[in-house]
Parts: sequence; C-alpha cells; structure tokens
Amino acid sequence: MQAFNISRASSIFLLVLLLTGLAGPSAVLAQTTPATGAPPLILGTAWYPEQWPESRWDADLELMQKAGIHMVRVGEFAWSRMEPQDGQYDLDWLDHAVAAAGRHGIYTVIGTPGAAPPAWLTQKYPETLRTEENGRKDQHGNREQFNWANPKYLEKTRLMAQELAKRFGHNPWVIGWQIDNEYGNVSFDDATKAQFQDWLKARYGTLDNLNTRWTTSYWSETYSNWNQVPIQTSYGNPGLLLSWKRFVSDTWRAYQKNQLDVIRPNSEHQFITTNMMGWFDGFDHYTVSQDLDLASWDDYVGTGHLDQYRNGAAHDLTRGFLRKNFWVMETQPGSVNWAKVNNVLDKGEVRAMAWHDVGHGADAVSYWQWRSALNGQEEYHGTLVGADGTPVPLYSEAQQLGQEFAKAGPVLAGTSVKSDVAILHSYDSRWAINWQRHNANYDPVEELVSYYKPLRDIAQSVDIVSPSAPLSQYKLVVAPGLNVLSDAEGKNLIAYVEQGGNLVLGQRTGMKDIDNGLQTERQPGPLVALLGGRVEQYYALTDPVAVSGAWGAGTSKEWAEQLSAKDADTKVLMRYGKSNGWLDDQPAAITRKVGKGSITYIGAWLDPASMAKAAKWMTDASGVKPKLGAVPEGVDVYPREGDHGTVYILVNFAKTPQTVTLPAAMQDVLKGGSVRSVELPVYGVAVLSAAR
Repeated sequence: MQAFNISRASSIFLLVLLLTGLAGPSAVLAQTTPATGAPPLILGTAWYPEQWPESRWDADLELMQKAGIHMVRVGEFAWSRMEPQDGQYDLDWLDHAVAAAGRHGIYTVIGTPGAAPPAWLTQKYPETLRTEENGRKDQHGNREQFNWANPKYLEKTRLMAQELAKRFGHNPWVIGWQIDNEYGNVSFDDATKAQFQDWLKARYGTLDNLNTRWTTSYWSETYSNWNQVPIQTSYGNPGLLLSWKRFVSDTWRAYQKNQLDVIRPNSEHQFITTNMMGWFDGFDHYTVSQDLDLASWDDYVGTGHLDQYRNGAAHDLTRGFLRKNFWVMETQPGSVNWAKVNNVLDKGEVRAMAWHDVGHGADAVSYWQWRSALNGQEEYHGTLVGADGTPVPLYSEAQQLGQEFAKAGPVLAGTSVKSDVAILHSYDSRWAINWQRHNANYDPVEELVSYYKPLRDIAQSVDIVSPSAPLSQYKLVVAPGLNVLSDAEGKNLIAYVEQGGNLVLGQRTGMKDIDNGLQTERQPGPLVALLGGRVEQYYALTDPVAVSGAWGAGTSKEWAEQLSAKDADTKVLMRYGKSNGWLDDQPAAITRKVGKGSITYIGAWLDPASMAKAAKWMTDASGVKPKLGAVPEGVDVYPREGDHGTVYILVNFAKTPQTVTLPAAMQDVLKGGSVRSVELPVYGVAVLSAAR
C-alpha cells in the first residue's frame, strides 16, 4: 500500500482551505439513518472485546440482548490491538466481535483509535507526542498524548481509518463511525507554532493588518515578522488569544477531516460523528461539527445529581451544532470515578436521565461502560456488569429502559424538537469573557443558564444556536453574554428584528468585534441604533444592587450596566436602586418596538425571581406559549414533533409525586390506553402521544 504523506506545507494548505471556506463540508454526506433493522430509539453501551477472551463475548452479548441493548461502540482505544506493529494490521478479532454482536441483534459503532496511540508509534515517531504548555513532552501510559497537528500522526491516523473503512464500510451490522474520542489536548511545540503563524498569515494577509486589528501598538506588541507571534492561552493580547483558539478549532476540524475523507468513500449508509463534551470549550464545536452527519456528546453528572436545567441546556447546545437530533454516545451508569465524590445516582434517576436525554432530541443513549476493566485508570467507574461478568443492581433499570425504548421507538421515529424560543451561544464570546471576567464570579455559562431555566419552564422547549444561524422561525431570540459580535452576526440580528422578531440582549452583549477588540460604538455595538439606547458604563459588583420596575423588585448580582434611552420610542423597564451613586435610579433594562418586532437590553444580572418575571414578560410579548400547558413545578415536559403529531415526554424531578392534568386525551405509550391525566412518582416518566 502506498504510504500517505502529509508534509507541513500540505497540512497548512488544508488549514488554509478550512479557514477560507474552500474545503467546506464534504460534498456528499453519508446517510444518517441507521442500517435497515436498527431501532429508531437505541439503547447502547461501550464494549471493549479486546480486553476479554473471545470465549467470553457471547455471554456478555447475551446479557446485553436481554437488557434491550441494540448498539455497542467499540475500538476507540484499541490501536495496539488493531496495529500491533507498524503497518501490520490485525482486524480479524474486530470482525469477529462485530459478527458476534450481530448474532445477538446488536449493531456496532466503530471508533477510530487516535485518542490512544500505541507505545511503538510514539517511540518510533517521538514527534507525534504532544508538547505541553510548560515545554514538557507528554509520555505514553495515558491517553490523548498525541500531537493533533503533527503530519506523521495525521498520516498514521488516516491510514488506520482507511484500513477500518475498507474492512467495515459495507458491513450491515456497522451503523456508524466515531472519529477519535473526546477531542481535548493540544500541542505547543515549535512546529505547531509555525503552523499557527502560517494560519495567521492566511487569515490577516499582512502584518500591518494584523497589527492594526490587534492594536499591537499597546505595550509595544507590534510584530515585524510572522515568526515573532507567540502562542498565548490565558493572559495576552485579546486578538492573539482568540486567534489561537480559532486555530485550535480549525486544526481539530482538519484532524477530523483527515480521517473522515477516507471513511466516506469506503462506507455506505453509515453516519460519522465524534463524541463531544457538553460545556467543554477547548475548541469551537460549530466549526468542528460542520463536516459530521450527526452530533453526539458524553453526558456525565459527576458529583451530586442531575441538574435538569444545566444538563438540558447542554443537550440543546449539542442539538444546535447541526440543528437536528443527536446521540448521547456516553453517559454514566450510576457513578463515575473521576469526580471529587463519586456518588451513585438515586434509584430511578438513571432511567429519568435517559428519558431527559431523549426528550431533548437524543435518538440514542449509550452507557460507559458495559463491564469493569480488570485494571487501568477507570477501575471504579460505574458499569452495567461487574468485573466478574454478572449484572450489578443498575442492570435491571437499564433493562427497563430497553423495554421502554422498544415501545416508544416507533412512536418517536421521525420526531424532533421544534422550539419557538432560541438562545444564542458563541464560543468566541465565552472565551472573551473568561479571559477578562472583570468579576471572578462572572461565569458565562451560568449567565446563559440563568435565562434558560425560566424560559424553558414557560416554553417547555428551547433551542441553543449560533448567532449566525437562521432565526426567522423563532418568536423570541435571547442573547445573554454575546460579548463578541461580528458585523455579519449583527446584521443577522437586525434582520430578525426588522422582519418581526423579538430580540432580547443580555449583559455584556456587543462589547467586542470579530478580533476581540472593543467596538467603536458603546454596547451593544452595531445594534445601538436599532435599540435606541446604549450601555453608558459597566460595573463589576461586590454586593447586589436593588432593581425595580416592570418585573417587580429584585437585585442584580456580579454585574450591572448603566443604560440610557436615546430614542423617544425606547422605554425603560427596570431601574437600579441606591448603589454606588453612578447606578442610582439609572435604567437597568430598556426596550423598543421596531415595526412588528422588538429589541430589549437587560444590563442587570437578575436574581432568579426577577428573571422568572422577565421571562414571563418576554414570552407574553412574543406570543410564546407552553407546548403542553401548565404542569406542576419540578415536572419537565419535552415535546418532540413529527408528521403525525406530537409526542410529549414527562419526567418528574420534584421530591414528591405529581399529577399532571392533560389538555386533551392522549395515548399512554408506555402503559397503554387513553389518558386525561398521569401520576408521576419521584423520577417518574410518561410518554404521551397526541395525534394531529
């Protein structure tokens, strides 16, 4: 077989293509529906046949089959078994494993094994090891010790992906591919720095342009040669910090596309994804997702219990990467091993969490992992089967889920989440705020969730999307902390309002331009004229400040922005109380009608009660109604809509049983029969079908 060479020049060329958009998403996407026979709602698990003798496989697979598991993910850490020596591939065992799973009616997702290179590879090609930020070379013995920008590593991962695709690309029991595993660690070696400098040259063209846009005259940061530009990650020029993150994102996309481009031509009716990590912000997930067939993520609680709002927002974030249904590729079967306290989720909570996943748009829920490894760094992690090969207590709960998924799958087939409310989310903005919080307690994810929680309680469905996404389908769009606002994104928001949409901007929105520099207009930058007002000054707070007005009386914590209403049509909704003198009686929230649309700016970080009233005002003003109607506090409603009607999933996260009265008779999918109300115990679940 001819070796695949990636020189530094060609790898840079690929990055330039990605940067300029010429490469774009792959021209032909694989069909995203599973192979014929795979259920529409899948229960799965991570299985590691390479860790066990083949004589044991059928016993494990029999237990999976009895639990209603229809998918296993395999291979993502098995490189040393797949290629025991350089260029000598051994995939027969994997072929046997896929066939064995198939005999039990279980489909396979194959993970390409780049996250765990074998010892021979990094010993023979030491340049493939990543360099940590402190200059130390990473070592074998863990995972993610590779350099994601290294040409030799790109060559080896591409060849491995190609071998796998040729062997399994047309296997009817293989329904999809996972590229690598949980992208995360990057390298700070000199060759990567040179690639970064070439990336900057492709983006900015000239040093004069870069120097101007980064205002490098500050502190004599001006560059006279591209090779003078360093890598900085936490305290440095804001334009440099943001550029590094964008380079990291483009490089992950190139790393992924390097494998994707050999899998697609050699596969048929198989999707390609990678497993992301919720709120992790090591790269821009919108950039990396665009070449994939579906998004997926690894959903873990860690210490404590499920926070249905923060976790639900992470689901909606993931669904927003490609704006369609997604998979939960990993989730915890009871407990993890890496948290400070690795408590087990309550009895019934794992089942409730799985239906919470499905309600937010997951078409598959897969547990990590099936069986305890006999050794290794994650011996104590939760499983469905113990090291002795017998089920742990949680197995019966997974078995109940398998039975329920089989009942509900046909009803949920073809359904998806459709929302009237969108929250805008931007990695550029999160990075920019975190680099310069100005108040150590200012967490941009906490800010987003503070809006999300009351809006979801009312609307019962919320999308989280990029500020460049199409917005015309939404009655209400909310942008908390949209700190970095490009001209194109600003135009998208202006067009939305002018076409009759209702836009609400949260604190710190519109402060920065596309290069993470201050806008030449005060906040909200390009939206000032539309708002008919602006932010006069912002204040980090040591103590809460009183606010009062249309949404009652409350407080602002962490942050307060002094607003002004310049246009006669701009109305003041809330004002600050006595504070530092500067904020006293000054506007805290303003709004303006624009034709049939409106634009509102909230400069205060409102307490939960005040935010709930603000959310009620927003939804009333924009005509947003709850999809199902009123439900008791603590009961989550998840509507999924299809051609034949709406399926409502209800989960009770309250500490007491609840009764939900329905607006009309519906079919109880899990219990059977027509119902007008449902009784939900703690962690209780109901799946209800309402035909059109």
